Amino acid sequence: GENGVDGRAVRVGTRRSQLARIQTDSVVMMLRELYPDLRFEIVAMSTTGDKILDTALSKIGEKSLFTKELENALERNEVDLVVHSLKDLPTSLPPGFTIGAVCKRENPLDAVVFHPKNCGKTLSLLPEKSVIGTSSLRRAAQLKKKFPHLEFRDIRGNLNTRLKKLDEKDDFSAIVLAAAGLKRMGWENRIGQLLGPEDCLYAVGQGALAVEVRAKDQEILNMVSALHDADTVLCCIAERAFMKRLEGGCSVPVAVNTLLKDGQLYLTGAVYSLDGSDSLKETMQTSVTYPHQNEDGPNDDVQHVGITAKNVPGQAQEAAENLGVELASLLLSKGAKHILSVARQLNDA
Repeated sequence: GENGVDGRAVRVGTRRSQLARIQTDSVVMMLRELYPDLRFEIVAMSTTGDKILDTALSKIGEKSLFTKELENALERNEVDLVVHSLKDLPTSLPPGFTIGAVCKRENPLDAVVFHPKNCGKTLSLLPEKSVIGTSSLRRAAQLKKKFPHLEFRDIRGNLNTRLKKLDEKDDFSAIVLAAAGLKRMGWENRIGQLLGPEDCLYAVGQGALAVEVRAKDQEILNMVSALHDADTVLCCIAERAFMKRLEGGCSVPVAVNTLLKDGQLYLTGAVYSLDGSDSLKETMQTSVTYPHQNEDGPNDDVQHVGITAKNVPGQAQEAAENLGVELASLLLSKGAKHILSVARQLNDA
């Protein structure tokens, strides 16, 4: 075939968790439809983040918690591509890697799952001092501000573990998770409340799946690029550029909300102190309506915050990246650096 990969299996790396497997299976299914003549093999492995379960994510201080082992396998040619949740991927990838595809985004919002005894309630109706479980500083910061009567406590583990902790013990009145993960696991019926942007802005890249490949592996790059969803790509480039300019990671509360409508890309971005009392939030927009030029030649491998998307107009990608950078610069000019460095120090302490 023109991909030059026939005759051998294309090996797809994934984390072992059930959700990671479901996400990887969905990507492999799309690839099998596109390339019925190719064989795809799934290689599952455990990552640091899957092994260290007794420490808060934000405390481990390792950016590539769920990606390192997978990238090592990619580097050693043991796998040809790796499927991740985009929000797990740092805004600067190690040299030699690129995100070769960003699939169509699932609902990016956060969702509340209630303890069976609180079924039918919402966060505002929970009794005083009810404990809400979340491993995300971003969620806790926003919800503390919005629902001061609630308490927030760390909860770790994959989705199955967290739901089990919620249901079988009385430690938590509710937990907050990404709606996308619950939906992919087939547990949509557990969502008691969806948190709109007015309650909780979401994480950069939340709800989107990313396919990471070796940047120089033209065959595989061309193969997976068919999976790109142009709208998702532009939204996520803007979000990642925003995060990168702020130098945020999972150890500081940074949140976004994007909307692409009638050729206009709207990006709302915010930073928060750990308790949510201090925050900055702004919205900016830009036009992303550009014709697709044939950009063959030396710059056909331009990356935008780690993403290579040849089938999305380059000027549109640039506009999206600039939007993220400008919004971050605006927040920095208003004092975001101070809020973030205090949050980082408190979290480290």
